[in-house]
Amino acid sequence: MNNILLATDFVDLRDRFRAATGQAIPALPPGPLPASPAQLFQQLGGGDVPEVVVIDERSGTEAALELASRLNAECPGIAVVLASDRAAELGLAAMRAGVSDIVSTESDEDEIRHALDRADRAARQRTRVGPGDRDDSRTGSRSTRGRVISVVSPKGGVGKTTIAANLAVGLARAEPHSTVLVDLDLQFGDVSTALNLAPEHTIVDVVQGAAARDSMVLKTFLTQHESGLTVVCGPHSPVEADLVGVDELTHLLQTLAAEFRFVVIDTAPAITDHVLAALDLTNDLVLVTSMDVPGVRGLRKEMDILRDLGMAFERRHVVVNLADPHSGLTRSDVEATLGTGVDLVLPRSRGAAVSINQGVPLLQSDVRDPAAKKLRRLVDRFAPAPKKEPRPSREKAGSRFGGRHRLQRKGAQ
Repeated sequence: MNNILLATDFVDLRDRFRAATGQAIPALPPGPLPASPAQLFQQLGGGDVPEVVVIDERSGTEAALELASRLNAECPGIAVVLASDRAAELGLAAMRAGVSDIVSTESDEDEIRHALDRADRAARQRTRVGPGDRDDSRTGSRSTRGRVISVVSPKGGVGKTTIAANLAVGLARAEPHSTVLVDLDLQFGDVSTALNLAPEHTIVDVVQGAAARDSMVLKTFLTQHESGLTVVCGPHSPVEADLVGVDELTHLLQTLAAEFRFVVIDTAPAITDHVLAALDLTNDLVLVTSMDVPGVRGLRKEMDILRDLGMAFERRHVVVNLADPHSGLTRSDVEATLGTGVDLVLPRSRGAAVSINQGVPLLQSDVRDPAAKKLRRLVDRFAPAPKKEPRPSREKAGSRFGGRHRLQRKGAQ
């Protein structure tokens, strides 16, 4: 069988498995076991993604079981074989961690081959999908493509990231694990701040190495938000922006669209090559401006540029943020300048300001706020809330039955 990886510092175990398979099985570099699948894939460098990982329990029982558990949860296409001479003692814990099989470090070649074959079959069984799902679970291709929603604005400070974060959280809460939010402001993106996240990995990590070639690996590099939203956070430093190429970004967005129902992109406040690459894949464009003359005129210029580039979006949503009745501008003024209708007006809100400073989007906290109510309308444009059946009022209910009782009483008289 192919695609086996040895996680052990013991030469004797490596030699035993290589002799049993007749293959030059790769092994992780010497040192502590990786704490997560993402760290494991980073240590692999450019190597192939394994289908079976053999973890030597002698490297540390707790670390071995923790890695096995995370591989089981995050990488269903990988089976884990535990090499240990304490099978009777660790059997239950290993089973709970999702270990496919336990082999002794002194097992003969036949026992090793049988264990690896069982693990290989288990891995393939777990990645088997039906005809209506994916064409290939390891490459991320699907028969259907997710909806890509890009949130754009030519100016900073208009609440673009706040709107993108609330839209993504709202979609994720409407359908858990359906949505990924991508921070495409590669120099000064602050999606992680807006969601109060401290990401271990950023977009720089997911466009390189094994994560760029395998959707299963990619998911282990993504950041999970408590709302059920998945996030691709921006680089830690502006100097890392150059590490994300346009071709790599395009491939990433295509892979995400194959894995998620909604891909929300928070773009940079400029028309860069990366933004244009994202717009080429965009289904819905959310155009954001603040209710002031510079913001509205800037948005009009951006709309004109996109039109000249041949990017006329049929599904376009114009959002005016930070609306203030005392600003001197009206909705009609904005529409006249833009030459198109405004779909949503978000009022300036004290609750929104607090949510930004706390890193808790309005649609995550369920606060009663005028801006939150309008943001829910934006979410409903993409994932409408199910309509509730109207309940008959007591008055109507009484009219249905009370009339019969009155007739009965009248007849009795």
